[in-house]
Amino acid sequence: MLLRGATVITMNARRDVLVGADVLVQGDRIAAIGPTGSLADAARGHEPLDCAGRLLIPGLINTHSHLFQTLLKGLGDDLVLSEWFRCMTGPSAAVLTAEDCYVAARHGCAEAISTGTTTMVDFMYAHPEPRCTDAVLTAFDEVGLRGVVARGCITTGEEVGVPAPLVEDLGAVLEDCRRLVAERNRPGARVQVGLAPCTIWAADDATLRATRSLADETGAPITIHVSETDFEIEQSMLRYGMRDLPYLESIGFLGPDVLAVHCVQCDAADVATLARHDVKVSHNPCSNLYLASGFAPVPEMLASGVTVGLACDGPASNNNHNMIHALKFAALMHKGFRRDAAVITAERVLELATIEGARAIGLAHELGSVEVGKKADLVVLDADNLCMTPLHHPVSALVYSAIGDEARHVLVDGRLVLRDHQPTLVDTTAVRAASQACADALTVRAGTSALRTRPWFR
Repeated sequence: MLLRGATVITMNARRDVLVGADVLVQGDRIAAIGPTGSLADAARGHEPLDCAGRLLIPGLINTHSHLFQTLLKGLGDDLVLSEWFRCMTGPSAAVLTAEDCYVAARHGCAEAISTGTTTMVDFMYAHPEPRCTDAVLTAFDEVGLRGVVARGCITTGEEVGVPAPLVEDLGAVLEDCRRLVAERNRPGARVQVGLAPCTIWAADDATLRATRSLADETGAPITIHVSETDFEIEQSMLRYGMRDLPYLESIGFLGPDVLAVHCVQCDAADVATLARHDVKVSHNPCSNLYLASGFAPVPEMLASGVTVGLACDGPASNNNHNMIHALKFAALMHKGFRRDAAVITAERVLELATIEGARAIGLAHELGSVEVGKKADLVVLDADNLCMTPLHHPVSALVYSAIGDEARHVLVDGRLVLRDHQPTLVDTTAVRAASQACADALTVRAGTSALRTRPWFR
């Protein structure tokens, strides 16, 4: 395929923005980049794709989500995290079926692609019945998204409100993780499996130590919620006599293969710990604001050399999979909180969603920039709508002006998975109908139907 005439935001080491450029895709790789018309000989026999007047960017990388929560959009509004989990998310997760997980993930993956995401880390912590992670993996395969599906687990926490059906036997968890890693984690696989002990109050000491050992044995990456709210810190102090990040350090859990999610309540010592162990961080600005969790010290992390990726979090606390929304929130929240308009720039935020996101999941050599030899995970964005124009600076327009429906074409591994704003591998009408039916049934089973009615509807 030849993508012709785009303004290319490369995110290469020089952060070049190329006006009027062609990008040649051969197989799953970027084969050449040059001025418009310069690649005609090399592109003979390739399908042309007109990108004139459009932006071309590396695919956005969402470093944290919970795809099953696609069925829960809008049910947990206006609650802090502990109440949000106790009243809505926990009861809903406890009665999930594998079919629910598949339907929700298929919808969420299609939604992500339609807004410019090509890679996602899904944190699948709810397993009230077997094969829920398999269901999510099937959805990734069908929609064509790249990603890491982290087989999460909860092994404790009933005393703080975790529903009993979500608490798993550690031996069974490890057996399932081994199976999934053996099936999926082959060199070059588009979707791989990670390990995800849920959080300090929902995964006991044995689980955390076993996860570290299994990661060392298999090479599977780890992701875990860290210091999201004061509750995590309080629970860690009660259980282990120290904050959660120092505790994880004390048991040898931390390392460059760990993706720590949220890190909202991290103090200066915690930031130094993250940097010392080369732990990666997933920043979830929309969710942290939605649940009133606070403001992660991202500027301090970046200044300390910590790799930070950007994420949406689950759509029960966002309430969508739109990474373009996350770009703007990430830029604005830190400016407002620090009262410093320059504390983080549009360019820096776009790095978090592209090349730094790739680095956070160990794939910066393959993803995150438009460069010859890298994977052809590319997004072509319309730049001619009323919100985006007049256009002076392409990166500014993307971060501050775009609304999320600008993605016209999306390629993953050189294959068009979105053409002219429509997913190519699934029927979105059928996807939406199935997810609505599952969502309706889930609220009945979970006893959360009353949450569908808001006072202003009366």
